[in-house]
Amino acid sequence: MRYEIRVDGRMSETLSKAFPELEHVVTSEQTLLFGRVVDEAHLFGLLARCRSLGLRVLEMRQLPE
Repeated sequence: MRYEIRVDGRMSETLSKAFPELEHVVTSEQTLLFGRVVDEAHLFGLLARCRSLGLRVLEMRQLPE
């Protein structure tokens, strides 16, 4: 499964390294994290990582394969 996680604000390069399994794109007001998610546990782990880093998730969606 491929997912996109849209986060409020511009993540620094250092903060982006907390998600080594995902690619990222920084826009003017948001950061998009995207990539392969192995299973549901991995997905919930990514969301927990966002929460622990104080990131506000605006949207999460599954991408077409």
